[in-house]
Amino acid sequence: MYVLALNCGSSTLKFQVFDTDTHAPVFKGNAEKINEFGSFIKYKSDTNSGKKDIQMNNHSEAMSGIIELLQENGIALSDIAAVGHRVVHGGDKFACSVEATDEVIHTINELIDLAPLHNPANLTGIVAAKEILPNAKQVAIFDTAFHQTMPDHIYRYAVPSAWYRELGVRKYGFHGTSHLYVSKRVAALLGKPASKCNIISLHIGSGASTCAIKHGNSIDTSLGMTPLAGLIMGTRCGDLDPAVPFYVKEKLGLSDNLIMEILNKKSGILGITECYADRRDIEEHINDNKACKLAFDMETARMKNFIGSHIATIGEPIDAIVFTAGIGENGFLWRESVCKDMEHLGIKLNKEINDKTASFMNSGETEISTPDSKIKVFMIPTNEELVLVEDTLAILNGTYNPDHLNMDYSFIK
Repeated sequence: MYVLALNCGSSTLKFQVFDTDTHAPVFKGNAEKINEFGSFIKYKSDTNSGKKDIQMNNHSEAMSGIIELLQENGIALSDIAAVGHRVVHGGDKFACSVEATDEVIHTINELIDLAPLHNPANLTGIVAAKEILPNAKQVAIFDTAFHQTMPDHIYRYAVPSAWYRELGVRKYGFHGTSHLYVSKRVAALLGKPASKCNIISLHIGSGASTCAIKHGNSIDTSLGMTPLAGLIMGTRCGDLDPAVPFYVKEKLGLSDNLIMEILNKKSGILGITECYADRRDIEEHINDNKACKLAFDMETARMKNFIGSHIATIGEPIDAIVFTAGIGENGFLWRESVCKDMEHLGIKLNKEINDKTASFMNSGETEISTPDSKIKVFMIPTNEELVLVEDTLAILNGTYNPDHLNMDYSFIK
């Protein structure tokens, strides 16, 4: 039997098929340029890989194309027992993964205003999967769920309370499945239960966030009501004075939609350098391009600020800091810069080990701090899909525990 994991973006649909016995992927791929000219599906298995050109005008057609591709590669529809869907925003309505019933779908639809760039695609994926695979159980796994343990004095904003009561204006946080996974892997490597660990997690990809994890639960995170706050990202601005957009709008006569597009898609690393959004380009030009060096320094300084903030918020000895996602796993320069001059806080990086640690070199889970570092530092490749699959399987089998600290994940061993 299989579980199909789906991650719907605005113009993409990533998929993986997992064996329910081994929890290992057997087939995966990505439908790209949905609703654009020249759309296609890339796919890969242990024995086969390729690219299939197929015009996909919407996510339903992409789902149909993926199902056809699965059948062509020997995966029968009747063998797909469940489908796990990544949903970016669950608001304060969902603190755990749930079966995607009609009521849940209705609630996700009501939350679209909180994530207009993400939730519509996530919702389309669920509806399409229900139509094409009516006998499979559909499960929604929310990026925001892990952060629902934040206390109100952390997640509330200092704005009129009516905005919170009536509009849901508050911090929600994202990348929850990634922070959950790596924090539990750190606990396993430390030989302690997650409930006994205090960890600071840095998920540094094109989108990025930090998370303060106290006794295994998220108590603060850098992302806010939307995925625009906090760290400097590939194309997103991160934290800035809230008056800036109003000032720029007035001076340049820009529309609200254009301001939002600039803050989401033309800011961050891209905005600083005016040509690069990919950190690999920053690394290549860091010594010969002042804008690249500035972007690097700004980004790593912001990460340091959040680490210091999280240390203060947790208020107890920190067991470990963990880097994950694209740059967290492969950007040794970023890790070194973030940890530099932090010895007074008990953070000592082992430069020799750090310099040769990267996911693309198949380093695997690696402790990159010195033996005498009071706070251990790890690089751990994230595996959000495994969280998604195991939540889906547990809901399918009736063994799911909504309290993740008491959920019997395979990766806590």
